[in-house]
Amino acid sequence: MLNNPMIELNDLTEDGKLYFNRRLGLVESLLPCDFETSHACDLQELPNGDLLCVWFAGSDEGNSDVSIVMSRLNAGSDAWTPAVRISDDNGFSEQNPSLFLHPNGELWVMYTAQRARTATEPPEFNLQYTSKIYRKVSRDNGYTWGEAELMFPREGSFCRQKIQILSSGRWIFENWICFNDDTRNGSDITVMNISDDEGATWRSVEVPGSRGRVHCNVIEMAPGKLIGLFRSRAADNIYFAKSDDNGDTWTEPVRTELPNNNSSISAIKLASGKLAIIYNDLRFNDKPDITVWPFERCPVTVAISEDEGRTWPYRRHVETGEGFSGHSNLIRNRRYEYPCIMQAADGSLHAAYSFGNRRTMKFVSFTEQWVTGAE
Repeated sequence: MLNNPMIELNDLTEDGKLYFNRRLGLVESLLPCDFETSHACDLQELPNGDLLCVWFAGSDEGNSDVSIVMSRLNAGSDAWTPAVRISDDNGFSEQNPSLFLHPNGELWVMYTAQRARTATEPPEFNLQYTSKIYRKVSRDNGYTWGEAELMFPREGSFCRQKIQILSSGRWIFENWICFNDDTRNGSDITVMNISDDEGATWRSVEVPGSRGRVHCNVIEMAPGKLIGLFRSRAADNIYFAKSDDNGDTWTEPVRTELPNNNSSISAIKLASGKLAIIYNDLRFNDKPDITVWPFERCPVTVAISEDEGRTWPYRRHVETGEGFSGHSNLIRNRRYEYPCIMQAADGSLHAAYSFGNRRTMKFVSFTEQWVTGAE
């Protein structure tokens, strides 16, 4: 765990400094960011102990000034650095970055780029169906980045989770495809992009029955045995699928006991062998074939499973927002959304998420035992 001074919750400010929240018993920080909105972050620990956080920021999602930005928590430091742009193409809205540490030491940032909305051609919903997936490479731990490279040219391609390296050496990169129709993204489908030559070439595998099931988190439970946990466009539940052949074929996604509000989730396998997932603990619908977009995205909750994702008996809120609950006033909370989670080399769990209607990113750090109550 990071070692930081003890503070009360009300003392937290957007200075990037790490604080210890006495009431909750976790480390937290609001990252310094001068952009109007911030959203969809990812975390990556480097071999030297530095911790990186990337997200997209600008005036508003879908606008031409939205770019990928990055903040760094240097090893041994007590504060995140101010966010800086690492991509900037004003013809596109660049979104949903994820970091990948290549075995050769390169650091990749994968992200989407969609046609930016304009005043003369406002979209009825969004322009995600124009998106393609790009990559930038850093060879100095993220201090400088190469030129943008088009990786997945199929229009409508979107990404959110990291490239995973399986025990077989295969790489798997979950994407989903958005279409130009009137379903408000309800027709999105999941595809698994697979590489057996360390990213030189890729082939796509469509997950059957995945319409409306996206943002899949791929986890290898045993050699060749994979599970996937999905966001649901129906705002009903998190969904589960599995593969027994290194991702070549998949079962149709089925509901888990965990709720979902049609917002992003993040899941990992812990060093203990258990699974951890971070998500918004909310659902708004019981019909799996319709699309629902609730405003409510609070609280942020971490859950732990001991049986490969079948049940999730341990759950704890890391963010309760303004504290409102109940059908009539839940909407009074601001949004705390799109969380990501990772386990550091020292065993501690780090998470981050869009804070307070996308004002900035919030970083929190805790342990597995903090979630289960064993600490």
